[in-house]
Order: sequence, then structure tokens, then C-alpha cells
Amino acid sequence: MGEISIKINIADRVYPLKVNMEEEEIVRKAAKLINDRIKEYQENYSVKDKQDLLAMSLLFYATSSLKSERQLAEQGSDISEKVHHLDSLLNDFFNK
Repeated sequence: MGEISIKINIADRVYPLKVNMEEEEIVRKAAKLINDRIKEYQENYSVKDKQDLLAMSLLFYATSSLKSERQLAEQGSDISEKVHHLDSLLNDFFNK
């Protein structure tokens, strides 16, 4: 599909973007998540500077992303070990 032009509002600033049509919903949801996180930090902490709120939000999502990557890598490693073990069992079975 083609690209479309959209405007995304993050921390009271508008950003014009070109995105693939199938990514529009994801980009809009991401902007909403960021704005929700900023609002939460603004309400719960005495931080008023948008730059600080953006930095705190970015740190939160970067940390979450890295945790997810680590969990996926660990799961992949576990699956790989199980497949290798199953392969060994099948080899032993068929070689008897």
C-alpha cells in the first residue's frame, strides 16, 4: 500500500509524518501511549518541563523494549535447547 501524510500530536507539538497506510494505526496508538505516559508523569511528579517528561517517557519505553527483547531471546534459547534435546531423543530412537 502507499504512503499517507498524517499529523501526530506529542506533548502539545504537532509532527507531520508520512507513513505506510497499514502503519497509521500503530503510529497513532504509539503517540497516544506517549501522551498518556507524559500525562501520568505530570500528574504524579512535580516535573513540568515537557523535555523532562519526554525524556522520562522515552526511558520507560526503551527499558520496556529491551526487557521484551531479552525475554524473547531467553524464550528462543529455551526452545532451541528443547528442539536439540528432542532431536537427540529421536536420533537415539531411530538408531537402535
